Amino acid sequence: MGEWIGRGRKARRAYGFDEIAIVPGRETINPQEVDCSWTIEGRSFEIPIIAAAMDGVVDPNFAILMGKHGGFAILNLEGVQTRYDDPREILESIAAATPEQATELVQRLYQKPIKEGLISKRIERIKKADATAVVSCIPQNAERFGRIALEAGADIFVVQSTVTTVRHISSAYKSLEFASFIKSMKIPVMIGNCVTYETSLDLLATHPAGLMIGVGPGAACTTRGVLGIGVPQVTATVDAAAARDFHHKRTGRYIPVITDGGMSVGGDICKAFAAGADAVIVGSAFAKAKEAPGRGYHWGMATPHSNLPRGTRIKIGTSGTLEEILFGPARLDDGSQNLIGALRTCMGNVGASTLHDLQKVELVIAPAIKSEGKIFQKAQHVGMGK
Repeated sequence: MGEWIGRGRKARRAYGFDEIAIVPGRETINPQEVDCSWTIEGRSFEIPIIAAAMDGVVDPNFAILMGKHGGFAILNLEGVQTRYDDPREILESIAAATPEQATELVQRLYQKPIKEGLISKRIERIKKADATAVVSCIPQNAERFGRIALEAGADIFVVQSTVTTVRHISSAYKSLEFASFIKSMKIPVMIGNCVTYETSLDLLATHPAGLMIGVGPGAACTTRGVLGIGVPQVTATVDAAAARDFHHKRTGRYIPVITDGGMSVGGDICKAFAAGADAVIVGSAFAKAKEAPGRGYHWGMATPHSNLPRGTRIKIGTSGTLEEILFGPARLDDGSQNLIGALRTCMGNVGASTLHDLQKVELVIAPAIKSEGKIFQKAQHVGMGK
């Protein structure tokens, strides 16, 4: 498997969203009659699109609003929301910084210690509004923050790092033992991120509630440039879904695979499900919402790293309300609004009545899919030519 890239060395071809297309079905369905809900640990959500755990995307108010729309957002327990009593001024200063100042400013602002009391306060704020409280942190802080989140009433806990493995070697600190940690938590635990079949199998064996897929595809992420690592999201999702299905066949337990990052428009989200995802996590698409705390700016979770930042602050602007981005009406022609409408219409056109049906549709390798016949859009910078 793979192609020769030099003497004695092969590399496997991998594919991203721009290189594949979904083949229309033999039968079609009224988009209003498809079911795009998904389930995690027996709990069903109406929309399968999750807001990413990034400070420019999610604060307690945004998490509450996502809950009202039938989904959930992930609150970062290591961001400004847990370092500052009132993070609004901090977020404004990040938005106002010049591109040259932004990374240094973010690094400095994130040096302030995390206040454990604020972890409880933010979770309690979300729960008080009857929304699903989902929070995240890195593996090194999972045991400490997990206990606090549990006591505060969190519904789902997320353990997330750039690259997550079961076997992590370190003499400087104690590695998180995923299986025992997940067993000790009385709430579902999602873990990630990974991009390979073998690592997915290893992580699935620890019995998480969900597995997140993606290394470096995010709009604000620079991991692929800084470290040179990553696998395009379509291939990564297909491989992880294969691991999920094998694990399900072997154990009888179905664990959702969640594609995390790299999707900015409805078509990308549809392709993620067609590649095998059960849900998706997006950042920049939601950072454009008027209700997002980033004020039209977005920066990845690894941007504040004090020594080797793997993200950058990007300006994406504000395009509409969260409701318009999720359900329309779309006021833009580029596929960045009415994401659920796009998903439903895609499902209808391929004859998929559920997301599990969408996972089984035919895909083709189509590197010209976004450029074929689009010369005028490209020349005029409209629609798919933006």
